[in-house]
This record gives sequence, structure tokens and C-alpha cells, in this order.
Amino acid sequence: MNPTSLAIFEKFQIRRVYDEVLGKWYFAVVDVIEVLTVSISPNAYWRKLKERLKLEGNQTVTNCHSLKMLAHDGRMRNVDCFSTEDILRLIQSIPSPKAEPFKLWLAKVGYERVQEMADPEMALNRSRDYWQRMGRSEKWIQQRMMGQETRNKLTDYWKVSGVERPDEFAALTNIIHKEWSDLDVKGHKNLKGLSKENLRDHMTDAELIFTALAELSTRHIAEAEESKGFDGNKPPATKGGRIAKDARLALEEKTGKPIVTKDNYLPYEKKKRLPEFKGNTTKSYLK
Repeated sequence: MNPTSLAIFEKFQIRRVYDEVLGKWYFAVVDVIEVLTVSISPNAYWRKLKERLKLEGNQTVTNCHSLKMLAHDGRMRNVDCFSTEDILRLIQSIPSPKAEPFKLWLAKVGYERVQEMADPEMALNRSRDYWQRMGRSEKWIQQRMMGQETRNKLTDYWKVSGVERPDEFAALTNIIHKEWSDLDVKGHKNLKGLSKENLRDHMTDAELIFTALAELSTRHIAEAEESKGFDGNKPPATKGGRIAKDARLALEEKTGKPIVTKDNYLPYEKKKRLPEFKGNTTKSYLK
């Protein structure tokens, strides 16, 4: 299995994992249910539906996989997942006007994966098109793509150095992020009023740059120190984040403006009134 990625249907984010061995996508069931039902509690909806399907002797439930995915609280948790085929069977049990459009979307997702494995540039172009449709500027898109490339090089190093589990990747990322920004990933998302949204997709130009600086520094330090395994990569994560933090504090001192802010790209109706982050006021914010 690969680490969790996100797919976009309309404005919903759906967690998924691709099994390279079986050549199959596995989707988070509750995310699919949220799309089809627009339920305020997709977890409760799924529990009741699962019970009903079991009583009916529906075989689809037996094909459910429990996979580690990033939850809303920022932790890696076991999540019920179905393959594309089983998701299609599940849709038959949920009356929804979005059923047919979602079926077409599932077919497209599978086809795009095959295309992107043959030509990775297609994935980059697809991301660029998505951000353009969401109203991002060319400058922002360039920063986002540069940051993603920096991120990929870091995670590639972690993989070859012995970091294996998704929760280890998440923990190292959190160390870097908290060190440079004074907020962990969850705290930064809370500041911006985000729930399931990708934090980097809602960062400002400056936040993207400092995140990239922290991750670039971490990789260079890890390579220089030949860090191995999860524990061995913790010190470089702290040092790399510290380099970006020192740069952030220096810039904030010169401009009098915080780099980390509550600014986001949420639709107006979803924006929340949250306290502005003022440089070193993290401790009071987190209380």
C-alpha cells in the first residue's frame, strides 16, 4: 500500500490508498457516504447501514478492509475501506441523486491512475488545472508545486533510510512543522478553520515557502548525517524546522507581520472567525 492520498469529487475530499501489487484503489467508506448522503454524521450512517447489510446477508461487507488513514484529528487511524468494485456495489444500497455522477467519477479515477503511472507529468498537469479552477494565482501554483517537489524528495529519503509506516511519516512531518511554525499540523489547520481539507492547499505564498525551506533543510541535514530509521530522522527534522523558524522570526521582526495566519481559500460560507496567530503567541493560542 502507498501512503494515503486525496481525490476530489466536486468539493468533497475522499481519502484513498492505491495497492500497487493488486492494482486497486481503496476508498474510505465514510467519505463516500458523506458525498452521497451529505450526512452530518457519515460514521453513524455507515454503522447503521453496515448492520443492515449484514442482516441481509450482503457479501459486500465481508470485503471491507481496515486501513490506516489520516483522520480529522490529525492521527493515523483504522478506517473501513472498499475497492472500486465494492464501492459500486455499496452505492446500490444508498439512494442518492449523486450515484450516477459518482460512478462515472470512480471509473475516471481508475483510468487516470493508469495514465499517470505511465506519464507522471499528467498528474502535475491535473493538479495545476485543479488549482486554477479553484482560483489560485500562477505565483501560488508555482510555489505549491515547488513545495510538493521538495516534499517528495524528503519522503523519498525517509523511505530509503528505513522510515516505513504512514504514522512515522506523519510524526516526522509534525516535528518539522511545529518547529518552524510554532504550531503542529492540527493546530495550523484549526487556525485556518480547516477540517478534512489539505493544509498546504490553504497556505499563503509565504507559508508554502517556509514549509519548503524547513523540509529542504531537513533533507540536507539528514543526508549529511546519514540518518537512519524513524528515531534517527527525528533530530534532522528538528534542526531543519529550526532553520526555517529562525528565518521566519527574522522576517517577522523586520516587517512586523506574522507569517503563519488564519488566511485560507475556503468558500465564504465556510470561513470561521478564529483568532489571528501573532508570532510567538502560540502557547496562549493552544491553551
